[in-house]
Amino acid sequence: MAVLKDVKRIVVKVGTSTLTYSTGKTNIRRMHKLVSVLSDIVNSGIEVALVTSGAIGVGVGKLGLAKKPDDTPGRQAAATIGQCELMFMYDKLFSEYGHTIGQLLITKSDVENPERRTNLINTFNKLFDFGAIPVINENDSVAVEEIVYGDNDSLSAIVAKLINADALIILTDIDGLYDANPREDENAKLIPFVEEITDSLFALAGGHGSRFGTGGMVTKLHAAQIAAQAGIDTIVMSGENPADLYKALDGKQTGTFFKGKR
Repeated sequence: MAVLKDVKRIVVKVGTSTLTYSTGKTNIRRMHKLVSVLSDIVNSGIEVALVTSGAIGVGVGKLGLAKKPDDTPGRQAAATIGQCELMFMYDKLFSEYGHTIGQLLITKSDVENPERRTNLINTFNKLFDFGAIPVINENDSVAVEEIVYGDNDSLSAIVAKLINADALIILTDIDGLYDANPREDENAKLIPFVEEITDSLFALAGGHGSRFGTGGMVTKLHAAQIAAQAGIDTIVMSGENPADLYKALDGKQTGTFFKGKR
């Protein structure tokens, strides 16, 4: 089985389901653990970019809403509230471990426009030069096409390409890709290694994410496919215990490993 080896720069994507409880409120204990692990990884000499979902979910929780708004303006408004809270928490927690973060809110046009793309890459590189940790999210408050159609799984793969990352690690609410739905089939088995992403794998990955998030396993496969085409290895794994990131970086089997094309 392939393993991560000698990585110098990684992208870690964390989903709404990892950052919040089923109530929509922030899972403070898990978020604190995630930040401590990422801080330690950076201390070891590995550069980390964090792609974080959760702005809408955290905003919904702060507003005391029972669910994510059905309309786009409502979701955008929740995102503006949640983004403030999310970045406040990240800044506070990373500061406790002596790390500085920089926020990047990205839209599709930032990546597709050549000049803005170059500026974005230059900003990433300078943040790494400064020893800061980029924290990235979609600009949900203004980008209607993103908030309706987009997802941070694909964004994390695009960021991995932009910064020439060695690996992409996606933390989610399931252990990885299974050969059947583990929530419905007790005999479902985890697929530990995927060399090529095929249509049959997408058929296995049907379904949606949590009621406070937008993703599901299909979006993770799309992200792994984008990364693989750029030669970047991807691991999709549970975010329940952020310390499992150490296992992934130590080359131990965890989650599903998607091999990048060489």
